[in-house]
Amino acid sequence: MTKLTQQLTNKLENGQNTELIKDEVIASWFTGRQLIEDVANLRQHFINLKVKRGDIALISLANSALYPILMQSLWELGVIAHPVAATTPLSQLQAEFNEYDYTLLIVGNELATGIVNDAVLEETSVKLNTTNKLSIFVNSAITGKRIFTEPTGPLEEDVALILNTSGTTGKPKRVGLSHKQLYQAAVHNIASHALTTADTTMIVLPLSHINAQVIACLSTRLSGGKMVIAKKFSASHFWQQVSTNGVTWVSMVPTIISILLLNEKSRASYSQLQAQIRLRFIRSASFSLPEVKLMDFERQFHTRVIEGYGMTEAAGQITLNPLDAPKIGSTGKAVATDIAILVDGQLETGNTRVGEIVLRGDHVISDYVDPHPESFTDGWLMTGDIGYLDEDGYLFVKGRIRDMINHGGEKVAPAEVESVLSELDLVADVAVIGLPDDLYGEAVTAVIKTKQTAASEFAQTKEVMRFVKKNLAVFEQPTRVYFVDKFPRNASGKVVRAELKKQLTRSMVGEKV
Repeated sequence: MTKLTQQLTNKLENGQNTELIKDEVIASWFTGRQLIEDVANLRQHFINLKVKRGDIALISLANSALYPILMQSLWELGVIAHPVAATTPLSQLQAEFNEYDYTLLIVGNELATGIVNDAVLEETSVKLNTTNKLSIFVNSAITGKRIFTEPTGPLEEDVALILNTSGTTGKPKRVGLSHKQLYQAAVHNIASHALTTADTTMIVLPLSHINAQVIACLSTRLSGGKMVIAKKFSASHFWQQVSTNGVTWVSMVPTIISILLLNEKSRASYSQLQAQIRLRFIRSASFSLPEVKLMDFERQFHTRVIEGYGMTEAAGQITLNPLDAPKIGSTGKAVATDIAILVDGQLETGNTRVGEIVLRGDHVISDYVDPHPESFTDGWLMTGDIGYLDEDGYLFVKGRIRDMINHGGEKVAPAEVESVLSELDLVADVAVIGLPDDLYGEAVTAVIKTKQTAASEFAQTKEVMRFVKKNLAVFEQPTRVYFVDKFPRNASGKVVRAELKKQLTRSMVGEKV
């Protein structure tokens, strides 16, 4: 066994009589003993299917108490888990399965009914404490040629988890994380978040992504804490769930923070339950949270918001604001990670200029599953993010290289403009992009979702333009303003800027300047 699988087992054994994981959909807690039984039954089922170390399982499941137990049973056999979104269309899922050499396909009941059960892909199922039926399809073209042998356990350097990057453009890269990297990442998370057995987290983000999978789930399990797994985030139920379950911290994205601020049912629920809420902090990551929203959330919900910075390639976390010394506007200090800034081909550390963020560490990959040597330089991972380190070692992320807007030779960081625009009362959400411009190359374009208001779009546009002239440099000021009802987003909640540009280019509706 590896340190990862051994510690996961130890924590379940130590909590045999303790309710450790709750499935919020069925409102049921599961003890360590029940979870141990499920791991053992799943493990034996996979052994019977002649699954072995190095096989890959493609997984498309909604969040549930089953998820972490499934991962553990696969890892104990040295099987690589590759989760994808539960909302993945069947055609896309089967195309993915056919493109790579997967041994197992594990899906929810809705998808299972549509999968062809032929001579190659054979369906099996297993009943567990955490689910009445789990559909497991085995690729008999692989397993059918095998002679049964006793399973061998994984090694520390073996890949345990493959996740697709949550990029906003192009085909996602496949990131392979080893048992050792996952374990070390979780240990660093536990220390930086000061997690103990007294903590309870609630998972509201998809377990097919690094944030929920490692930062929330794995770190909680290895710390001996408890977790409540929701199928998805619900603004109207959030504070009731936090109160009822004694939740002490939640990892989320800025989109959720914005929704909680705007949702009337959420605000009303908090007012009623405030005295019973035990939250230590909310962790915000994935993309920049405007300062005004951070301060509004802390003021309205009396809960500290701690910003961090991470990516799939680093098994989740890279930086985090210290709990006792957060610096608003920054993503915090490095957590067991070497960080440098690449400026004009030179690496800078300490107090730096703005450039590309590069990093390395014991939880950071040195290559992708499908090699991309251009993403590395002298042992450093090139993140594609722009930022700088201040004199105290706090990292400030300014956006993606590909998102930078070239306005007449001036480089405009969308995150900077978005942060300023978020201070406007009429703005519920905003994205700043560059659209083609004959004179300047790219026009700084503000795309805004407004709060409920009786003002006309013309009046709102005038208000926006007056505001930016007072608060932004001339080259940063949007020269075009569009209003939308919603933004195209990926599964992590990030605005898909390429798709937004396409939509605006096609419609050209709402231009005000």
